[in-house]
Amino acid sequence: MLQLVVPSADYQASYLSYIAELGDEERYPFPLDFEHSDFPAMLARIAAFRLGENIPQGYVPSSTFWLIRDGEIVGCTNVRHFLNAQIEHCGGHIGLSIRPSARGHGLGVHLMQLSIAEARRLGNNCVHIHCHAHNSASRALIEACGGVLHSYVVVAGEQVLRFRVG
Repeated sequence: MLQLVVPSADYQASYLSYIAELGDEERYPFPLDFEHSDFPAMLARIAAFRLGENIPQGYVPSSTFWLIRDGEIVGCTNVRHFLNAQIEHCGGHIGLSIRPSARGHGLGVHLMQLSIAEARRLGNNCVHIHCHAHNSASRALIEACGGVLHSYVVVAGEQVLRFRVG
C-alpha cells in the first residue's frame, strides 16, 4: 500500500537509507540536500518552508511529502505553493524523485499525479513542471501525467524543458 506523508521522525532510518542509496546522484527535490545529521532540525526546516517561514532569498513556500510503501520511503516530492519570476523561469511547481531501487515500477507517475493534485489544491490551475532535456525518464514521466511542452531555456549551458499541465 502506498501513502503520501508529511516528513516525520518515524522515517529517520528509511530517510538515511534513501540518501545513502542515492550516492553521488544529484538529489531532487531540493530538500533532499538539506543537512540531515540533526534529523529533528531538518524536519523543522521542512516544516518552516511549508509555513512560509525562514525562506531564503529566491525561494517560495513549499510542501515536502514522502511516498511510503511498506514503511519505507520510496519517493520524495516538493510542491511549491506558487512561483516567483526566477522559479517560473527555471524550476516549476514540482520536484520529485524515486528511490533508485524502486524505479521502473510506475511509482513516479503515481507520485507526480499526487503532486499535481496538491499543486492544484493550493490554487495552481496551470502547473509548471521543468526537467533537463537530457533526462528522458523525467520527460516521459511529465508527459505521461499530461505535461505539454511549452518552451525551453538554457541555464548554465544546459537546456531545461518547461512543461505545463492545465
